[in-house]
Amino acid sequence: MLQTLKALADPTRLRLLGILAHGEFTVQELTAILAMGQSRISRHLRILTDAGIASVKRQGTWGYYRLDRGNRLFDELWRNLEQHLDDLSDWPSDRRNLMSALEERRGRSQRFFDQHATQWDQLARELLPVADYRTQLLQQVPHCQGLLEVGGGTGAMLPALADKADRILAVDHSPAMLAEARQRAGQKGLRKVEFRLGEMSHLPLCDAEVNWAVLDMVLHHAAQPALVLRELARVLDPHGGVTIADLQRHDQEWVRNRLADQWLGFDIAELEDWFCVAGFGRPAVQRISGRGQEQDVLLCTARKRGD
Repeated sequence: MLQTLKALADPTRLRLLGILAHGEFTVQELTAILAMGQSRISRHLRILTDAGIASVKRQGTWGYYRLDRGNRLFDELWRNLEQHLDDLSDWPSDRRNLMSALEERRGRSQRFFDQHATQWDQLARELLPVADYRTQLLQQVPHCQGLLEVGGGTGAMLPALADKADRILAVDHSPAMLAEARQRAGQKGLRKVEFRLGEMSHLPLCDAEVNWAVLDMVLHHAAQPALVLRELARVLDPHGGVTIADLQRHDQEWVRNRLADQWLGFDIAELEDWFCVAGFGRPAVQRISGRGQEQDVLLCTARKRGD
């Protein structure tokens, strides 16, 4: 108890916690947001991790810091402390810098996909081959009235998804990708697809607008994956669900630059945690192993909780 209280008794550490409440960040990002030296930031992060308030997740040579929700005392205190961050004189500038950092993540991704839209399918297939998982993915998607595909890119999945729903909404943050998807849908004669430009963390949909959602190799491009799952819960009806295919955690760091990946895949435990916090039941997770140089894939399906 005393270690937790001591860790909270510092304005810089409270500012750090306020930032980490919005997602996961590297030391480099935190130094930029707080405009402090790396050694000072690292010292405060060490105190927070030693107290069990924050934790670090390694992604290759990068370390992402986040709040550790396993400390019950901290969880209770933070619900009140977070409401008073504006009392800290530096917090308004921290908040502006935080939004700028998240916008920079989003902008890098959009610029990349706009630039590579026409050759994206071939680029992804050649640079980072993955296990054959799409048959299993489609088996997890029930027939429904309204189906959402998030980050569908060039529309490669649309012909198969068309058999699953009476109406499909395809959302992507890249205008160039949406143009490719529209062209493909036209060539295939798909008339029940509606295309919308938007971010996966701020979907251009009303509450409870769709019955099911599909994310096919998309989540590792998200600046804040946990926020994406919460947004999916918002647009799904009370009995709705989601099917997500994404990479198992790997160590191919070059994908950050070559394929605009934000994350080097995921592990099952963190996905389960994000689903739970977002309001879904525990996901059914299937690991599909690749052959040779193919990356392993995690296939997750979950429905919203009824509570």
